Amino acid sequence: MGSHDLQLAAEARRAVMRLLDGVPGDLERLRADAGLVVAELVSNALRHGGGLVAFEAAVTPDGSGLRLQVNDASAARPVARRTLGADPEKPGGFGWPIIERLASSVEVEVLPVGGKRIVVVLPLA
Repeated sequence: MGSHDLQLAAEARRAVMRLLDGVPGDLERLRADAGLVVAELVSNALRHGGGLVAFEAAVTPDGSGLRLQVNDASAARPVARRTLGADPEKPGGFGWPIIERLASSVEVEVLPVGGKRIVVVLPLA
């Protein structure tokens, strides 16, 4: 990733932390989980998704979760990789299982205009 890509990832993480600053309660674990998930989503969009097209973060309307949305330029769905397998030189695939484990829901939607939208909800409680 280039310096511009690192800046995008850092900006996304800062936006999420600012959002969580306004949420009451002890969110230390959520802040750590959210930081990791945002870093994975943004880096996946940059490395494997043809670039970051959009990023949004919000508290769900019912207040039960943190909703993270990343749009990228690739219609290819994320692939989980739990072992090095036959091609240990092939990069990536290890962050997706982490996202799936931490999230209360994960949705991947291929967009008719091209690319995909990934929506992840992390529980606030």
